[in-house]
Amino acid sequence: MGLFERIFKHPSWGVHPDDHKRPAADVPLRILPPPARVYMPLHQHVGGVARPIVLVGQQVLKGQLLAEAQGNISAPIHSPVSGTVTAIGDITAPHPSGLSFAAITVDNDFAQRWIETDPVADPFALAPEEIARRTAAAGVVGLGGATFPAAVKFALGKRLAVGTLIVNGGECEPYLSSDDCVMRDFADQVIDGARIVMHAIGAKEALVGIEDNKPEAIAAMRLAAAKFPEVKIRPVPARYPMGSDKQLIQTLTGKEVPADARAAEVGVLVHNVSTCAAVHRAIRLGQPLVERIVTINGGAVDKPGNILAPLGTLVDELLAFCGLKARPARLILGGPMMGTPLLHGRIPLVKGASGILAFDAREATIPPAGPCIRCGSCTKACPMGLLPLEMAARIRSGNLDAAVGFKLGDCIACGCCAYVCPAHIPLVQYFSHAKGELAARERAKLRTDATRRLADERIARLEREAREKLALAARRKAERDAARAAGAAAKTKAAAAEQPAGATT
Repeated sequence: MGLFERIFKHPSWGVHPDDHKRPAADVPLRILPPPARVYMPLHQHVGGVARPIVLVGQQVLKGQLLAEAQGNISAPIHSPVSGTVTAIGDITAPHPSGLSFAAITVDNDFAQRWIETDPVADPFALAPEEIARRTAAAGVVGLGGATFPAAVKFALGKRLAVGTLIVNGGECEPYLSSDDCVMRDFADQVIDGARIVMHAIGAKEALVGIEDNKPEAIAAMRLAAAKFPEVKIRPVPARYPMGSDKQLIQTLTGKEVPADARAAEVGVLVHNVSTCAAVHRAIRLGQPLVERIVTINGGAVDKPGNILAPLGTLVDELLAFCGLKARPARLILGGPMMGTPLLHGRIPLVKGASGILAFDAREATIPPAGPCIRCGSCTKACPMGLLPLEMAARIRSGNLDAAVGFKLGDCIACGCCAYVCPAHIPLVQYFSHAKGELAARERAKLRTDATRRLADERIARLEREAREKLALAARRKAERDAARAAGAAAKTKAAAAEQPAGATT
C-alpha cells in the first residue's frame, strides 16, 4: 500500500460515533399526505431573502412561484401545494433563538394542480448557461445542509474551469439516512443530475463518494453509472465528518483546499446527491424544488424512517405521521453533531433540512463538564488539524484575538472535539460563541467606521460650504465694489459733461 492509500484510505482525523441509522435506514420510503397548510419561509438558502410576488387571497398552483430571488446570491420559493395564499408574515425560524422570520402561508385545496412545466428531453443539447438559468429558476440549493444556490456554483465552476465534480454521498452524521435513501431509490436520477451538472460546469469526470457502510447505495449507484465511464463510484471510509466538503475532496483527490479558498479554485466542485437529483427534476421534468426526503429518527419516534414530504410542512405533523413513543426531550433539525436545536415543533420543513430528530430523555442527557486534562484527544480528532484545547483556553480567558491566531476561523463546527473530550467540555459552543462575538465586533467596527466616515464627510461638507460661502461673499462684495466704482465714475463723467465750456471750479 502506497503513502496516498495509507493516508487517505485510513484517515487519522475524525471520530467513529455510533451511527444509529437503523432501523430508519432499512424502512421503505414513505410519502407524507399533503398537509392542510404549508408555511414557506422566504429565507431557505444562503444569500438574499426572496421577495414575495403573491398577495393574500391569491389562488396558486403547485410549483407556482411565490417569491423571487433578490440579488446575485439568492433563490426563489415555490408553492408545494395548490390552494390559497392566506398569510404573509412571521413564523418561528429553525434556529435555537426561536426568533421569527417571514414566510408565505398557503392553504391546501388538495387538488394538487401543477403549473404547466417545461420539460427537456435532451439537457445536453442545452447551453450550460441555460441549464444554470433553469436550475436557478427552480430554486435548487444545496440539499446537504449548506443551501448555497446551485446555479451560482455552476457559474463559479465554469469560470474557474473545474475539471472534477465530486458528488457527496457521505452522509456521515449519525441517525440520518435521507441521502442513503435517495441513492438506493433514485440512483438513476442522481447519476443523470450529476451528468447534467458536469455539462453545466464543463467537468470531465465525476467522483461519487459514498461511505463504505452503505453497501446497498453503492451497488445501486454503480448499476446506474455503469453506462457512463466518466462517472466513478468511490467508496470512502465511514468516518465522521467524511461528508464535509474539504475532507471528501482530500480523500478522493488528495487535494487540500486552502483555508481561505473555494474548492473550485483547486479544480473541484462539490454537490450533494440529493441536489443532483433535484437538478435532474428541474431540467428533465421542469419541476421546481417543492419537496424533499427527510429522515425522522430518534428514541422518541415510534416508526422512524425516511419520508418524502412537501416543504413547509410543520415538524409536529412529520412527527405525528411517524408516531411518538414519548414526549421528545429534545428536537433537532439535521444531525446530532451539527444540527440545529428547535424550541418546539411548530417550525416548517425547509430545503436544507435532511433530518428531524426527536430524542428521548436518555439520548438528550448531557454529562456535566469537568476541567480540561490536556489529554490531546480533541487535537487528534480535529479534521482541520487545529488545536481545540488551545483555542478554548484563549476563549475562556477572553482573548479572542489569540484564538484567531490558532485559526479559529478554520473550525467547521463538526463537533469531533467535543465528542471525544473525556471531560465533556462543550468545545463547539465555545467556538461558536467566539465566532459570534468576533462577528459582532466586526459589525460594530463597520458601524463605527461608517459613522466616522459619515462624520468626516459632514465636516468636509461643512468646511466646503463655509469656503463656498466666503468665496460667494467675497465675489458679491467685489461685484458691489465694482458697481459702486462704476457708478461713481459714471456720475463724475456726467458732472463733467454738464459743465459749460471754459468754466472753472
